[in-house]
Amino acid sequence: MPKIVLEHVTKRWKNFYGADDLNMVIEDNDFITLLGPSGCGKTTTLRMIAGLETPTSGRITIGDQVVFDSEKGINVPASQRHVGFLFQNYALWPNMTVYQNITFGLQNVVRDMTIYDYSIVTRRQLIKILENPKQVVELINSCKNKDGKINETKARLKLIDTYIISIMTAKELIALNLHKVENPSLIAESATSKFKEQIAQALEKHAKKNETIGDEGEVSLNGEVLHKVRHLEKEEIDQAVRKVSRIVKVGMFMDRYPAELSGGQQQRVAIARTLAPEPKVLFMDEPLSNLDAKLRLEMRYELQRLHVDTGATFVYVTHDQMEAMTLATKICLINNGVLQQYEPPLTVYNKPKNLFVADFVGNPSINFINAKLEGDMKNITVSFLNDLKATFIPDEKLDLEQWYKNRDERNQKAKKALEEKMQDKHYVEKLNKDEVFKYKVGLVEEEDDTLASDYIPVNGDFVLGIRPEVLTIDENGPLSGEIYGAMPTGMESTLKVKHGEFLLTSVVFGAYEHKIGTKVSFNVKGSVKLFDRVSGELIATGSLKF
Repeated sequence: MPKIVLEHVTKRWKNFYGADDLNMVIEDNDFITLLGPSGCGKTTTLRMIAGLETPTSGRITIGDQVVFDSEKGINVPASQRHVGFLFQNYALWPNMTVYQNITFGLQNVVRDMTIYDYSIVTRRQLIKILENPKQVVELINSCKNKDGKINETKARLKLIDTYIISIMTAKELIALNLHKVENPSLIAESATSKFKEQIAQALEKHAKKNETIGDEGEVSLNGEVLHKVRHLEKEEIDQAVRKVSRIVKVGMFMDRYPAELSGGQQQRVAIARTLAPEPKVLFMDEPLSNLDAKLRLEMRYELQRLHVDTGATFVYVTHDQMEAMTLATKICLINNGVLQQYEPPLTVYNKPKNLFVADFVGNPSINFINAKLEGDMKNITVSFLNDLKATFIPDEKLDLEQWYKNRDERNQKAKKALEEKMQDKHYVEKLNKDEVFKYKVGLVEEEDDTLASDYIPVNGDFVLGIRPEVLTIDENGPLSGEIYGAMPTGMESTLKVKHGEFLLTSVVFGAYEHKIGTKVSFNVKGSVKLFDRVSGELIATGSLKF
């Protein structure tokens, strides 16, 4: 499967930017989730890679093929990018069976392919199978109904799955009626002789053209395997359908119509139809959003298994951070058309690059607490929650003064680059301006968002990010408060703890009852994120020492 590279990809409508200077590399066999709030640009990004949307500028490469380059005027249509699509709407044809739905796209596939002689391939398969006629009889007889009659549909499926053959070959095998005679070996011998004669006649025809037939049925001329641009043969279509139906487990539904299937089964059929043409990359745009919560969870496991079984590259759009966390090898988190972080799920969770990432990833949401530096920058003591002080112990060596210098240098470079861009006569100023994320501090009395604070943060102003599972109930803890709300779910409870005017979220593991109004002591045990309040960027991760 190919690697996908996006270089300086931008998409805008007039002065509204859907994707702003996007750079990313999707490696072979990655499972990438494009994550972000509604309208952030994740579907636009997916559609640009797939060829359904034309970027304003930039370059996109799939494997060794440049599929879009604004400077060179390259824009390969979606139909020639060898990609598959799976959308929120399954779009199954209601008047077609499952088999017909899956084969629909395959019938239109035209590409350069090896030439096979399937009359020889199928005869060789039948000869091999008929070496053991007793097994064929047993398989067919195992598909009897209660009335003792053979269920031919079930028998065909049994033969297809056992011998990995096409439905046409399975029908021919059943038509020999081995299961209806006392001595099936005689019929098997007679059929084998006939098939060998047919193979000999076919080989003779090829020999007249100086052609030979390989072990897989491929046609060669002068030692070179022949190719031509052609449609798929009916045997190739059937085998492709059977292959994907085994992967997604819909083989038993082939004769049913979509209305006779559950939501999860319809989703599997849609996946099978997408996989059948063997796309280089599989694109999925919120494919599970129509399913109920339980079925959505089951389908997540199915997609994980499918990714492993196919070895394909998956690019998956979702606004559900739980889906992104559980499915992805890497999360691409986008906001306002700008890439915020592109790393493995646990890295995004444990080391969010900024306040937006920390807030968006994690359920329940992270606690944000304003803090201020007390003393010098070498010994980072912070005051927070009005009456508390603690020392921040970074996980890695931290020079806070140098960090501020590096931040200012980055900002200066970004400002200079923007000024240079603005000199270009083709530059269009961004309407949807990029701003520092407006985080929310949990308060008992919610503040009116329309009353913006006039406080301008400076160096030494921080935001502490504390995940709910890090805030633990501890009878000897340095913090005190009372339980303001409790939501038990069985193995854990989500608590709202009131401390003065502040409201903090805690996750407590275990099946315990927590009464509202109970006085508690609590502690911060585990990783704490220290953010710069000026820029919203992560300074460091560490712990608090009270």
